Amino acid sequence: MPHDISAPASGKEARLFPKSWGAEFIRDGAARFRLWAPALTELSLELDGQAYPMGKIGDGWFEFLAEGVAADTPYLFVLPDGQRVPDPASRAQLSGAGGPSLLVDPTSYRWEARGWLGLPWEETIFYELHIGTFTQEGTFRSAIGKLDYLKDLGITAIEIMPVGQFPGVRGWGYDAVLPYAPHSSYGTPNDLKALVDAAHVRGLSVFLDVIYNHFGPAENFLPTYAPDFFDKDVVTPWGQAIDYSKDAVRRFICENALYWLEEYNFDGLRLDATEQIRDEHSPTHILHEISQRVEAYFDRPRHLVVEDHLNRASLLEKTSSRKSRLYQGSWNDDFHHAAHVLASGETGGNYEGFDLTPVDRIGTALAQGFVRQGQPFPARKEMQHGEPSAHLPPTAFVNFIQNHDQIGNRPFGDRLNTYAPEDKVRLLTAILFLAPAVPLIFMGDEMGSRQPFQFFCDLPSLADAIVEGRFGECQNFGPLPKGAEAPADLPNPNHDETFLRSKIDWSEAQNPKAASFIGFISALAKLRAEHIVPYLTTLLENCGELIEGDEGAVAVNWTLNGKRLQMRANFSDKPVNTNAIVGQLIFSLGDFVQADDMTVLGKDAMVVALCDAPTLA
Repeated sequence: MPHDISAPASGKEARLFPKSWGAEFIRDGAARFRLWAPALTELSLELDGQAYPMGKIGDGWFEFLAEGVAADTPYLFVLPDGQRVPDPASRAQLSGAGGPSLLVDPTSYRWEARGWLGLPWEETIFYELHIGTFTQEGTFRSAIGKLDYLKDLGITAIEIMPVGQFPGVRGWGYDAVLPYAPHSSYGTPNDLKALVDAAHVRGLSVFLDVIYNHFGPAENFLPTYAPDFFDKDVVTPWGQAIDYSKDAVRRFICENALYWLEEYNFDGLRLDATEQIRDEHSPTHILHEISQRVEAYFDRPRHLVVEDHLNRASLLEKTSSRKSRLYQGSWNDDFHHAAHVLASGETGGNYEGFDLTPVDRIGTALAQGFVRQGQPFPARKEMQHGEPSAHLPPTAFVNFIQNHDQIGNRPFGDRLNTYAPEDKVRLLTAILFLAPAVPLIFMGDEMGSRQPFQFFCDLPSLADAIVEGRFGECQNFGPLPKGAEAPADLPNPNHDETFLRSKIDWSEAQNPKAASFIGFISALAKLRAEHIVPYLTTLLENCGELIEGDEGAVAVNWTLNGKRLQMRANFSDKPVNTNAIVGQLIFSLGDFVQADDMTVLGKDAMVVALCDAPTLA
């Protein structure tokens, strides 16, 4: 049986855990190759062009020990019918998802930031980026050139969209089929390590987006030799679900999480669409097991974040056996949906139910986290979900006005600032940064970029299905503009120009309007670091309080550790009265008048203040 990784040894930060799957050096010049292929009776390894029969070691596993091999040696697994397939746990590919895998020495990179201990979660300000479109070169190495800019902006953590090897040369990364291998178009494993290392040298955390709910539909060879990897009775929106009742499958996924965090020294992971991960019948749900193994294995904190469309607050709870949470935070679509309706006036699709009282909705999101907490919700049935979340600290939620989904899934991938009033965007941006929840911005948002971010891929064999699917999906993210009545009217995901059109145009940052917004973001980040972050530790339950006010006004107080944070904002077109703020005014936007018993806000105005509160024990 493959090595059990459940009990880490002492000095665990200094060693590499043995992998159950794939290829790894076990000593100089000697490497072990493993594959779980329960549907096969025999299997061979093609190593540097030479075939070797692999031995059975039980429970569907095959193994081969090779002597006298070097790093970067290409290899493939050969099925009984002669089909040659890559290693599903490949650390690197020679060229593309369907070609030879490469034997990698994971210790070959020499880390510069060896003393990096990470940043506390409450200091996080996320900047989500896509490697292929963040720079014109679209590589790990070229992204290093923008790190100083992000540091100066006030960003503390970059979150990289998935980089696991996917078919073709371009894509969002959510159709990966080799989730251990950094995509070859972006660079080598050591190139990715250099990016993480350079970020750490500058004091920036780095998170990686990972997908544990499905594999991509093209060039996925696992069903050929391991059909039990997938649950034939459960289908996600993107393909067959992963069957977590199998020990080998659980190992593949748990070890993948440990792999990225250890070998690449990532500070955390963002788990995509966890509501599509089905494992209700296992003694320990796989989402719990991932968290437990990460917690047990690492000496320094590694932060795990979920995107969970079921609003399961239970994933964010503290556990009885340890002080930390199962997951530090959850992407909060509810905050986004309310903010989007307030800024754009768009309704329908994902925004159904948020258009009725959007000001109240955003107030609830600020004070309690989720808007949809299991109560009846006036929208589509699939939106009637959620668990109570008011007791959780606000830092359990990652808020955003835009992200890759909310831009890229629109019919033309247009950004909020291209169709919403500038004053509303500024107001929402200030709320995003100065509320206690963890803020996230998408690449280019800081300069009010007008460059679209569209859905792109390189899957010509599925071209027609993808075009049809996008036409249906995009209608959930915004109205179809005039002249877009059919799938062919939208940007074709498989066309190269769709990808090129989505690259950040950094020359935009030079125009005065962009420079002004960059300065605005930087000032907000500084205010957050100086006046809010120091009080975000040891938060009480139910620390957010939504206060009634005039129609169009948002008034929220948070009791933090030693301070009470007060936020008042006006989304109406006329002045509104709100509950008075007291103490130190730390930020204002627009016109306001402070009276003894009320604060009067003009159109699109906002104030934030701090006063003393009882120190928490």
